[in-house]
Amino acid sequence: MEELVARISAALGVEPDTARLAVGHVLGFFRKEFPDGPIAELIGKLPGAEEAIAAAEAAPAADGGLLGGLLGGLGGLVGGSKGDLMALAAKLSGVGLSMDQSQTLAKEFFAHAEGIVGQEKLKKIADSVPGLSQFL
Repeated sequence: MEELVARISAALGVEPDTARLAVGHVLGFFRKEFPDGPIAELIGKLPGAEEAIAAAEAAPAADGGLLGGLLGGLGGLVGGSKGDLMALAAKLSGVGLSMDQSQTLAKEFFAHAEGIVGQEKLKKIADSVPGLSQFL
């Protein structure tokens, strides 16, 4: 986890605590969407993943500003994975990430995850959520 947090922190230009919280939100999203299979394997092989998810879940909801509010509101209106993805975007905005930083986060996260679970399993995860495959 520390290697991933350092990678994300450097790529986004944010403090490690912010990067860890963002990664926790991403992992929590994927665990909710895919409780079994490749994401469970990724979480199991990523020391500190459970702690990062718990910290993200316990973190007070930050004011994501206009963007975070809009995305969070839209997430409630849109069903399924798409709505959950918008809610994730709102959470990332709430920790201070811009849309560009969130996209960089996704690319860095997937690059790191590929080294852990492999390209085939990563593709299964991304293909299950519309729009995610663009970050592979």
